[in-house]
Amino acid sequence: MSTVRPIDRVEGTAIPLRGDNIDTDRIIPARFLKAITFSGLGNHVFADDRRSMPGHPFADPVYSGANVLLVNENFGSGSSREHAPQALMRWGIGACVGQSFSEIFLANATTIGLPCLTAARADIESLIRTVEEEPATPMVVSVHTLSLTTKGHTVGLRLPSAIRDAFLTGQWDATGLLLQRFENVHQVASRLPYLTGF
Repeated sequence: MSTVRPIDRVEGTAIPLRGDNIDTDRIIPARFLKAITFSGLGNHVFADDRRSMPGHPFADPVYSGANVLLVNENFGSGSSREHAPQALMRWGIGACVGQSFSEIFLANATTIGLPCLTAARADIESLIRTVEEEPATPMVVSVHTLSLTTKGHTVGLRLPSAIRDAFLTGQWDATGLLLQRFENVHQVASRLPYLTGF
């Protein structure tokens, strides 16, 4: 039986990705959207950028295993493809911290349990610079306290209260909630004429 999974702390190292308005077409190029599942999408995150931009963070082995993504303004803009947060999560990202996120990207990320929290521009710049200088710097992101802590310093984060509550209670996981009460699904299904044939 599936159970819902609250999400609070994400601990690990970070990958810094500079640039405003990085859109979903760059995060996961369209040619990789032909698959009928999300499996393997992580291998193609920023595929074109990695090929055309020497030193791209997602191609740099010093950031291998990083699970916190640091970004600038309006990350995830462009098309509404849900594959973008799926690809990031399957690459290994457990939380995103940035100046701002596209509303649709934020909604798609929330649906799969990928917290996207915001911070002031100066704080993001400081965090990115820290990780560029010391890639192994440990970081702790907390949804509960709305904070990112690193090297004894704490940065305040923001997240809409409804999304924060959904993560902390497990309500973000619609499928888990459905499976947790699957007997209710059977009860409703037994009354539907197009399923029962009557």
